[in-house]
Amino acid sequence: MSIQDTQLNLSRRSLLKFGAGAIGTGVVTAGLGSNLLAAEKAPAEDEITPDKALQELLDGNDRFVKRKRRNGNQTYSRLVEVAKGQKPFASILGCADSRVPSEIVFDQGLGDLFVCRVAGNIATAEEIGSLEFGSLVLGSKVIMVVGHERCGAVEAAIKGAQVPGQIGSLLEAIKPSVESSKEQSGDKLENACKANILLQIKKLKSSPVLSKLIDEEKLTIAGGYYDLDTGKISLVN
Repeated sequence: MSIQDTQLNLSRRSLLKFGAGAIGTGVVTAGLGSNLLAAEKAPAEDEITPDKALQELLDGNDRFVKRKRRNGNQTYSRLVEVAKGQKPFASILGCADSRVPSEIVFDQGLGDLFVCRVAGNIATAEEIGSLEFGSLVLGSKVIMVVGHERCGAVEAAIKGAQVPGQIGSLLEAIKPSVESSKEQSGDKLENACKANILLQIKKLKSSPVLSKLIDEEKLTIAGGYYDLDTGKISLVN
């Protein structure tokens, strides 16, 4: 058996051991190369706890808000370093909105964040599979679902907008959040945005792969609400 075959067999066993059959075939195939091998060989000293990973995100956002960004891990030497393999400490499920770029608002750099972005920050099967991969294989210790102020997708769901193409599938995924928050006092759009964050967290926690990592205290999932006017991310519980 060749070295390459041995490596692939080891990688497959690593996935099966944790019950990762739910991860989409395309995602697994993409990761069965250098990413899996790098994750298996990652040095133990790089490990941080889920709580510390969450705090690092919040600290980075605080630097961004206070205009004290360090712009860490954005050098050419860092590019060369992570070209050999990645081990992001955090994953982000964020909205595709162009005003909320994760690496900037969290003051992170190359190889730090595993980011999935989709309009309305919804947890589709593909997004969940990607985040399972980011946590189980790459070792991300926290997943933050980041919604934001004045989200156009959530607003369209509130209005029941008639939209062309596949846009409607996004709105359908958000509608339960609109319903669950409609009796709340205060700003209707903000309430629905925050309810949507919590709904997507619930979907992520229903994943057997992610729930097992949470039970083993290897992962935490949190919600964040981004203020477009200030850049501040506040936790949503």
